[in-house]
Amino acid sequence: MSKTSIPEKIKTQLWTLSVGRCEYRGCNKPLWKDELSMAKMNNAYIAHIVADSPDGPRGDAVRSPLLAKSFSNLMLMCDAHHRLIDKEDVDGHPESLLIEMKKEHEKRIELLTSISSSKKTHVILYGANIGNQSSPLNYESAFQAIIPDKFPTESYGVELGITNSIIKDKEDLFWELETQNLERQFKEKVDNLKIHSPIKSFSAFGLAPQPLLIKFGTLFNDLYDVQVFQRHREPETWEWQDETDFDEFNLIEPKEFNGLPVLNVSLSATITNDRIEKLFDSKICIWTITHNNPNNDFLKSKIILSKFRKICRHFFDIAKAKHGQDKKLHVFPAMPVSAAIEFGRIWMPKADLGLIIYDQNKDRDGFYKTIEI
Repeated sequence: MSKTSIPEKIKTQLWTLSVGRCEYRGCNKPLWKDELSMAKMNNAYIAHIVADSPDGPRGDAVRSPLLAKSFSNLMLMCDAHHRLIDKEDVDGHPESLLIEMKKEHEKRIELLTSISSSKKTHVILYGANIGNQSSPLNYESAFQAIIPDKFPTESYGVELGITNSIIKDKEDLFWELETQNLERQFKEKVDNLKIHSPIKSFSAFGLAPQPLLIKFGTLFNDLYDVQVFQRHREPETWEWQDETDFDEFNLIEPKEFNGLPVLNVSLSATITNDRIEKLFDSKICIWTITHNNPNNDFLKSKIILSKFRKICRHFFDIAKAKHGQDKKLHVFPAMPVSAAIEFGRIWMPKADLGLIIYDQNKDRDGFYKTIEI
């Protein structure tokens, strides 16, 4: 146990440059509050890299007294890691490793606190139940995806979903509740940020049934500066990959245009037209956007997503020209989450056909109508 009285000026410097967090690599635990009760308290320990006495951990007859009150020799730590480096695993924590950890932590904090407003972004997370599965969205993985291009303005981002909802997407009530909640929360939280915050950049993460992701996208209209992210399966991350092994999207037109306009979006899986046709008594005209290899993990890069935006914009323009502006477009989506959001973003409420969006659910015997936009 250290017997050295650390000057208040040094303590303040240590707390400031570590921003009150444990400097042990990978911990970063806030030391000014209890994480369970959230009560404000001081959980911090000031640990010596070189012990303040020669017989202490990493102690030295000459250097221990010289470094006892030196900022460069002190680390802010939580109780668990303080005990680890000084009692439980002293040999596994040599001076060089601890110096490396200290510099690493304080350099990262300096970087984060010196970021200009142009590098900051509001992280927006929207999640809703998909079948029996609740949304696994979390801040940590979202933050990892935006850094180092952007840095979050808030510690926990902005959540828009209904927490712990027991209503499932096979129920009609689900769509009504989720749509109203999304609209109201978006207006209260996101629109407010756009109006009042000096930071105008947004980063959007969504995991929800596709009709709701499309709705989410429509709220992020072209007045927003927003980057949309995709959750990949291999590797399991939200970070955009460099992979560009992709040809082009294909827009397949119907043979005739004198029926209800229908859009089949077969990107993550193939939707056969018979699954759509059985839902209509009147004549329909099926348009299809697809690519050569529909699968659920093809959308690896921002370049591919940009190509999808372009073909969607082209489709909306040509569909209005062929069918007129007064008809509703029936949309059957099978696409990645980022594509669903961008589909909504590219849609223009005053210029494009209104949307009737369907969802696939085995408990409803296939596709069924969910929301209208």
